[in-house]
Amino acid sequence: MRRIFVGDVQGCRVELERLLEALDFDPAADEVHPVGDLVNRGPDSLGTLRLARDLDFGGVLGNHDLHLLHAAVGLREPGKRDTLAEVLDASDRRELLDWLAARPFVRAWDDLYLVHAGLNPRWKDPVRQLAGADPMAPDEDALFACRVRYCDPEGNLSEEDRTTPPAPFQPWDAFYDPRQHGRRRVVFGHWSMRGLVQSDSVLGLDTGCVWGRQLSAWIAEEDRLVQIPAERAYCSF
Repeated sequence: MRRIFVGDVQGCRVELERLLEALDFDPAADEVHPVGDLVNRGPDSLGTLRLARDLDFGGVLGNHDLHLLHAAVGLREPGKRDTLAEVLDASDRRELLDWLAARPFVRAWDDLYLVHAGLNPRWKDPVRQLAGADPMAPDEDALFACRVRYCDPEGNLSEEDRTTPPAPFQPWDAFYDPRQHGRRRVVFGHWSMRGLVQSDSVLGLDTGCVWGRQLSAWIAEEDRLVQIPAERAYCSF
């Protein structure tokens, strides 16, 4: 069975379907694991969720997924750039939201971790650290996993993460040592400004489809990257 990891979709359903076609996706033989942020800012969050549910995607939760779950119960107000109304008004919204909320904050295999944004350098066992985290009331660790870009060696977040902060803050993966985690590589998303990140220890797959760039996937068993260009930019910075 192939494990296919897909970057931030953010409601770009058409591109997701084209990507699956380019991958020769076979639901009987492949697992698809989005890096989180299936929804928001793109044109078809509802269709994306239905497709992901119907094809039994795995994956993890991202910050935009949390935003949808919280908006659905009145914990947050949708923003001006949000494209979540169709999901919130859908007849099958409860089923879709329950499916989405069942995604964990981290997944692990013998060779890989999957997380939306990153791992705290203090965590010895990310799965245990995030076990039982409630998406409707995420704790500090769950929010770190969904939102980190820069941190310091102790896992403290920078107040500014859209521009490069001063030392001691660095991209979170500068502090990740795979030797302390069974030599697992970390697959993540969340950081479209950084784009594709490839090293022996990490693989960043948010290549900014919703901004008009590409939707990316990585097939673990083949160590192969597949990218589909966005049809257009659906959102601007």
